[in-house]
Amino acid sequence: MAKARSMAGALETVRRGLALSPELRRGLGGTLALAIVATAGRMISPIAVQQVIDSGLIGGAVDMARVLTFVGLALIAVLITSTSTGFMHLRLAKVTETALSGLRIRAFRHIHDLSMLHQASENRGVLVSRVTSDVDQVSRFVQWGGIMLIVFGGQALLALIVMFAYSIPLATVVVLCLPMIVGTMRWFQRRLQAAYLIVREKVGRMLAVLAEVVVGAPVIRAYGIEQRTRGRLGDAIEDNRYHSVKAGRLSAWFSAAGEQMSSVVIAAVLVVGTILAVRGVESPGTVVAFLFLVQLFIQPVQMLGEVINEAQTAVAGWRRVLDILDIPPDVADPGEDGIDLRHEPLEVRFVDTEFRYPKSGEAAAEATGHLALNHVNVTLEPESRIAIVGETGSGKTTFAKLLTRLMDPTEGLVLLGGIDARKIRFRSLRDRVVMVPQEGMLFRGTILDNVRMGRIDASEDDVRSAFADMGLSDWLNDLPLGLKTPVGERGNALSVGERQLVTLVRAAMADPDLLVLDEATSAIDPTTEVAISKALTTLTKGRTVVTIAHRLSTAEAADRVLVFDNARLVQDGPHGQLVLEGGVYGRLYESWQRGTRESTPA
Repeated sequence: MAKARSMAGALETVRRGLALSPELRRGLGGTLALAIVATAGRMISPIAVQQVIDSGLIGGAVDMARVLTFVGLALIAVLITSTSTGFMHLRLAKVTETALSGLRIRAFRHIHDLSMLHQASENRGVLVSRVTSDVDQVSRFVQWGGIMLIVFGGQALLALIVMFAYSIPLATVVVLCLPMIVGTMRWFQRRLQAAYLIVREKVGRMLAVLAEVVVGAPVIRAYGIEQRTRGRLGDAIEDNRYHSVKAGRLSAWFSAAGEQMSSVVIAAVLVVGTILAVRGVESPGTVVAFLFLVQLFIQPVQMLGEVINEAQTAVAGWRRVLDILDIPPDVADPGEDGIDLRHEPLEVRFVDTEFRYPKSGEAAAEATGHLALNHVNVTLEPESRIAIVGETGSGKTTFAKLLTRLMDPTEGLVLLGGIDARKIRFRSLRDRVVMVPQEGMLFRGTILDNVRMGRIDASEDDVRSAFADMGLSDWLNDLPLGLKTPVGERGNALSVGERQLVTLVRAAMADPDLLVLDEATSAIDPTTEVAISKALTTLTKGRTVVTIAHRLSTAEAADRVLVFDNARLVQDGPHGQLVLEGGVYGRLYESWQRGTRESTPA
């Protein structure tokens, strides 16, 4: 399907793009009207030249009144044309930016609607380039190349009409040259379309590599792999340069071909026009005016190379944006038809739940890949504290993602408060169910800005109270700027432990009914961990809490432990009972105790 879309014609891509950007269509009528006025005014000059030569010069005398009349009309036409062109540029720029801003927002929202599974399988830099550089390329073309197509297209059409009105034989000469022009255009257009689609793909790859290099700079320095990284980035840049030059070379040949075609048409008209004028079939004024008209007709051909260059780049970018919008979200918001969760501690039920990861090209609902969760049946009571335990790859993280509906099960159901998670509105689900990931992700801004993401309307006093309830007032007061402390890019101005503190307070501000923790204290120093463990006791009171436990001290404090192994739920019960049972949990607990003893100083 993707391959078929990539081979779709440019006109089909533009048609679909316009359908998704209704603002462009709404403003197109007025822009075309101004373009008609602008191009029609350009026809006055050739007509004025013909009239001055044929009727202003009579028997060696000059009819100055007639000459001045046509000169005045020509000046008025130039004034109207230039004014219309200016308004057309202004209108098109405004309409384009409005429309493409809407397209960029739709693409951005659609990317966010895609599941975490799909986003993890995509190159993040490529996704960013779809929303940024690809849409920018469309914007540049519509504001420049689009104007050229409108103005020069209308100019060529009107010039051809006036040419037929003046002289059918001379106009026929121009028409006979059209197959050569059109054939050359189509030959180059097909090759330019393919070339610039490759260029846009190479730009996306280059941006993806660049984003990794910038974000991963600390790791690159730590491992001393600067040279290897520069080489990888250099290869991506060189690959982009090579294909851009290749496409530019093809465009240059097209521009040269346009110049040659223009010269052939002008030469043919000049020869035939001279013969007709000598024989008295056409007047000298008509022949001279016709040469002006031919220039107005040929000028678009001369510009066509550059315009098609921009057009193919824009169409390639537009197609890449449409490819993203064509991906159906495999975790869809039921919207107005959805159900809102009640504000109360939630019961969670997994009913014969299975999840498989899709293979390349498969839809999530039809996945036949790795089995990550195998027919799980379990009920988690409201206000209980549940620890999820298992080795890496056992299925515990998949369980948490299904619980928070970051993914949907391949088979079976996930019920929250007795409601199928797929029927719950996203807004309600995100308000009532909050997940704190292992890596504390913060956004550029201050600590106050990040904590308020849990509750937008929270005041500074509310945020300070949340820190106090968590027992973190002393830590906050020790910061130079307190709540106004900048966290930097991705929170890098804070330590790993400090980022976790902020994410926990943010979760507390959200006041969820179901809290999912991915061992949120795993990267915090022992002193801070003690303080947060006490705060978590308060935070989790009256809520259903599910913790992915990477250390079994967390499982010891839980009401109940779920043990996963090889995608199955193999044990379920309180810590003490599972230790006596042995099995998978017994082996994990024994191994954890041994590691704890070995790491404790004698």
